[in-house]
Amino acid sequence: MKIKQVNTSFIEWLSAEEMHNDSKEWLLELEFLNDEYLFFEDLVKWNTLQLIDFQSYAKSKEIIEILSSSKKTNDDLIKLVKEHENNLQVLVDGIDEPKKEQGYKNKHKTLIVLFKNHLKEHRELKRNLYNIFKKINKTEKQKRIIDVE
Repeated sequence: MKIKQVNTSFIEWLSAEEMHNDSKEWLLELEFLNDEYLFFEDLVKWNTLQLIDFQSYAKSKEIIEILSSSKKTNDDLIKLVKEHENNLQVLVDGIDEPKKEQGYKNKHKTLIVLFKNHLKEHRELKRNLYNIFKKINKTEKQKRIIDVE
C-alpha cells in the first residue's frame, strides 16, 4: 500500500467559511464512525466465543484493544475539531492578529493530517474485522452443514 503525501500548503488560501465547512464535515464523519464502533463492539460481543475459537485468545484480545484505541482516538478527534470550530472567531472577528490567525491555520493543517490518518487506520481496522468475521461465518456454516449430514 502506498502512502499518499498530504499537501497542506493550500491552507493559506482557504477562507474562514471553507475551514468551517471542513470542520463540519469532519464532525459528521467522526460521528458516523462512532456508530460504526458501536456496531463493531456489538459484533464482537455476539461472536466472542467464535472469535476465541477461531484464533488465539491473545490475538482476539489484541483486536479488541485496537478497536478500543481507535474509538478513543475518534473521541479525541471529535473534541479537537469542536475546539477548533469554537476558535474560528480568530479569523472572522475583524481584528488583524497575524500570529493567532497563522496558529489557527497551522492547527487546521494538523487536523487535516490527523483526520486523514485516522480514516486510513479505521478503514484498515474495518477491513481486518470484516475478513475475520467472514472467515468465522464461513467455518460456522461449514460446521452446520456437517452437523446436518
